[in-house]
Amino acid sequence: MSAPNKKKILNDPVYGFITIPTELLFDLVEHPYFQRLRRIKQLGLSEYVYPGALHTRFHHALGAMHLMGQAMSTLQSKGHSISTEECEAAQIAILLHDVGHGPFSHVLECCLLEDVPHEEISLLLMRELNQQFNGALSLAIRMFEGTYERPFFHQLISSQLDMDRMDYLNRDGYYTGVAEGAIGAERIIKMLDLVNDQLVVEAKGILSVENFLNARRLMYWQVYLHKTSICAESMLIQILRRARFLIRQTGAEAVFAPESFRLFLQDSISLADFRTNQTYLDAFTRLDDFDIWFCIKQWARHPDFVLSTLCQMLLDRRLFKIMLSTEPFAAELLAELEKQLHQLGLTDEELSYFLVEGQATNAAYLPSGDRISIKLKSGKVIDIADASDLSNIQVLTNIVRRYYVCWAKELTLLSKPVSQ
Repeated sequence: MSAPNKKKILNDPVYGFITIPTELLFDLVEHPYFQRLRRIKQLGLSEYVYPGALHTRFHHALGAMHLMGQAMSTLQSKGHSISTEECEAAQIAILLHDVGHGPFSHVLECCLLEDVPHEEISLLLMRELNQQFNGALSLAIRMFEGTYERPFFHQLISSQLDMDRMDYLNRDGYYTGVAEGAIGAERIIKMLDLVNDQLVVEAKGILSVENFLNARRLMYWQVYLHKTSICAESMLIQILRRARFLIRQTGAEAVFAPESFRLFLQDSISLADFRTNQTYLDAFTRLDDFDIWFCIKQWARHPDFVLSTLCQMLLDRRLFKIMLSTEPFAAELLAELEKQLHQLGLTDEELSYFLVEGQATNAAYLPSGDRISIKLKSGKVIDIADASDLSNIQVLTNIVRRYYVCWAKELTLLSKPVSQ
């Protein structure tokens, strides 16, 4: 019997035909840890704003792997020595960079776990895979961690101009229909170069980088931090908060949840717990968006008013009302909103689930981080903020903050008696 062909060609709507270039990469794509990403949407609840935003972390990871392959070819074509093993390791690292995302990605990262970034879970899963594949991921892990002696590999994986951002801006713009997300990734990659094993962009690529930074700023306000998405995400967070409260107050039987999901609702799980107890990591790899939606559908009929109401509102897209401001909201306004909700019959304890305050921040470029370096024709390397002749490039370095308050203005349509 002939061996199966593991060098597959996939038809990607953003880039056209892309290739899984090695057998190891194919085996990683086929692994259940990676296949789980098919069941985690890239943009969480953005589909409530942009109906086409249904693509997954699976799509994104394959696209980032494709761009990494292009980056390797570009750097090799400019005379830089990059071995076959390094090329494969870089593609493995970017392929698996999001494997540690949980259901709804960033939305629930704050409330399902106790300050456990998805990057740390990705690293734990990569180490688990490294054992399963007899050490074949060791180099990729060093690149992912930033401990490999050639730093440009880590910069391509995680920096302010990495393959992750290039793919998600292109892909998210494509699926939402927000044209401002198009960044010309192919041209930026063609302009990449190395100086002392540090990633730089040739001077003739400055305009493309400027477009990239501006697109990132616009995509954050138009997509990632869209006010309707903030409302939907706030409601989802309150749903999980209420479910967790009920489970911890009245016992596990009070709220239905699959065993793996229940574990994260009833326990406070830290990064140390993940590292020392394999049970938590195994349970995490069984979680996806479908678990959450199934529970929301079940909880919509729960006898607890807060839980059932929030779930039914989210299912029916009867979302919170939201107000945005560049300044913190006045205490008088918040008091008035509280009064309105109290008049609908909410108790003080219930109120916190139907009135949510927060803030959203966005900065397109942070010079204090891993800077984007431009190589001038003279060979000198300078920061993009100094190389650009656009007046707004400095504006893009400012952290923009928006305060928001959202509340259940449509609660009058629901069935809770005022006298309750």
